[in-house]
Order: sequence, then structure tokens, then C-alpha cells
Amino acid sequence: MPERPVLVVGFVTPVLLALTGAEPDGSVVLVEEPDVVRKRDLRPKLAGSALVRELVEWEHTRPGSADEFHAAHPDLDPVAVVPLIEYATPFAARLAERYGVPGASLGAAQILRDKAVLRRVSAAAGLANPQSVTVTGPADVRAFLRACPGPVVLKPANRQAAVGTRIVHDPAEVEQAWADCVEQDEGIFVPDRPMELRMLAERYVPGAEYSVEMLVGGGRALFANVTGKQLYPGPRPVELAHIVPAGIPGELTATLVDVTRRVVAATGFADGIVHCEWIVGDDGVPYLVECAGRIAGDGIMELIDRAYGVKLLRAYFAVMRGETPPELPSRAAGGAAARFVTMEPGVVDAVVGLEQARGVEGVFLVDLQVGAGHRFDGLRSSWDRAGLVMAEADDPAEALQRAEKAAGLVRIELRPQ
Repeated sequence: MPERPVLVVGFVTPVLLALTGAEPDGSVVLVEEPDVVRKRDLRPKLAGSALVRELVEWEHTRPGSADEFHAAHPDLDPVAVVPLIEYATPFAARLAERYGVPGASLGAAQILRDKAVLRRVSAAAGLANPQSVTVTGPADVRAFLRACPGPVVLKPANRQAAVGTRIVHDPAEVEQAWADCVEQDEGIFVPDRPMELRMLAERYVPGAEYSVEMLVGGGRALFANVTGKQLYPGPRPVELAHIVPAGIPGELTATLVDVTRRVVAATGFADGIVHCEWIVGDDGVPYLVECAGRIAGDGIMELIDRAYGVKLLRAYFAVMRGETPPELPSRAAGGAAARFVTMEPGVVDAVVGLEQARGVEGVFLVDLQVGAGHRFDGLRSSWDRAGLVMAEADDPAEALQRAEKAAGLVRIELRPQ
């Protein structure tokens, strides 16, 4: 009789590579949107996979799709249901309930997927949130600017990767900002059918940015890390660098972990990983930006493994199987950092310096997503970044210096558009 499968929702290449050899061969049933399977050409890519037993095409972002899936596959009997992407979290949470395995809980997943609802729930729990309103057009944004002087952040309530997000400083910018932000195409990563447009305007909070990655089992924190952030300059709040651990005083680390625990408790999140983003304002208060009920992207999971000497993905899968993971460290043994490679708008003629970057001490990954002929019209979201460099060292500051040095050696040569 075949082993009970792990049902993974959403295709994430680095995660599946990391699990190959760690999880039994043929133990994964992968669920992905039919449009995404087609656009990313997944069937040929997975044809030789030792890990993936079956690829099931399913429109998992539609309402009721988890119950429909369970009705169509009542005997699948997975040992775990694991979401890897943002838009799959409600489907995975509900499916876990239907199959009787650990999960976030549908209620928690739905709260975390809607930034407006998360604001209400977390504020009721006493957590600091920026002033925020739902907006339906430029007139609403201008009215919020009048009521809330200073910069505001215009953002969707239900998207990922800083898609459709922009800082607005002046009422004269609002019309163009609205036009820019409601264009939210994520290309090959999402199905072709339209997604509901729901926008927020929020008071801009200046301050240092962090994220907390917390492994949760039975509503209890089993591991927590604080990642430091750097952003690209300009009106688009897209992340330029991640530093693990953040290299901040222990008191601030404890505060950020504590407020993340309070988000977990307020939402009723049961089992899984949360990736919770915070801005520590000039007043020293952590303000909630957003919180995702899934693994962190941008290579943060790999940075955690390097800095702490752990295998966090394996621990995550153990929790989702209902197992007790090995005890995880409370402190990092070293540091690791990711730095994204910058480029100007234009058409790529050549990418040079990759080998020099790979030769920098401590660098363990140089990954460029652009090549000759690629057209770049400017940074709009995280999906537009050219690539990244990752490095490790004895401490996070040195890891960041190494990553910055290597990223600086990569040159993207452009020709006029």
C-alpha cells in the first residue's frame, strides 16, 4: 500500500529542491492552478521528480474549492496539507480541516489573507496598527490625505510581493498612483481569471522594518527569528536586503517575538509558519504591516537555516504531520544575508561578473533572473527584481557586507529601449 502523501499546495522551486532527499521519494502530491501549470510549464519540469508522486491541477483560489477537492478525492488520506504560497493558504487550511490533519484553521487563514480584517482583529487585541481605511477610488485617497497629513501608503488588501503598493506624498500624485496600483498583473504566478480589487490607504509609518518568522504548533511558538529589512529607495516599498538575525538589541527582539505571538493568538492560528512584518516607528512602537500564514519568501528560510544551523522546512513539515520536531535553537550561531541586484530600466545586453561574485568569501548563492533581451521598465513589485546574492558569516553585519560586495560585482549591461 502506498505511503500516505503530503499534499503540497503551490509550486515553489527552492522548497521542492530542498525537500528532495529529505522527504521520501514519491511522497508529495502537488496541487496547482491549471493556468499556472500551463504558464510555468510544470508537467515537463516535474516529469523526472523523485519527490512528486502526482500533479493535480485544481483552481484552489476559488471559494469552496477545498470542499470540492475533498469531495472529489475522499480517499486521498494525506498525512499533511502544506501551503507554500500566499494565495493557497485558505484552501490548505480548509482542506486540513476536512482531512483531519494539522493546519492554520480556516478562520485564521482568512484573517491573514485580508489585510483590512487583520487590522481590525489585531487592533482589538491591543496591537498597534497604522491608521487605515478602505478606498474605492482616487477621491477616497485624497480625502484620507486631507484627514491624515503626510505620506500615505496605497496598497491592495489581498495581494502579495508588494504588488500594487506605493507611497503617496501629495494629493497631486493620487490619480497616477491609483492607476499604477490597480494594475496588479503577477504574470505566470497566478491564474488568468481576475482577482477581486480591494484597496487600502494607510498612514505611512517611518521607521526600521523587520519580519518575524515563527513556527507554530498547537498555537504555541516553537521557533522564532527576527529578520532585518532594507528597502529600495523610491515610492515602491520593495525589499532590497534581508539580514538574519536582525542584529538588534535583545529587548527589541523579544518585543517583536511577543507581538507576533499576540497576532497568532488573536487570529487563532494553530499549526504552521507565520511570516509577520513590522515597522518599529520613531516612537519605538512596533506597528503591524501584515502577516502571512505561510513560509517566508526571498530566500529567508535558507538564511535562517544557515544562521541557526537548522532545517526549518523539515521542522515545518513535521509540525504539519502532527509530529514533534527536534528542539530548535533560540539563538543564531552566525549570520546570513540576502542582497538583491539592482538595475536601471532598459533592455539587457549582457550580465557579467557572476563568477567574481560567487568568489566572494561566504557567498553561497548568486541567482540572476534576467538575461540578454530581458526588458525592464522599472521596479513595481518584488517580482521585478533582477536577482539576488546570499552570503553567510560569523555575524549578520559581516554577512550583509559580503552579500553587498558580491552584488556590487554583478553588472547588468543595458542597451537603449
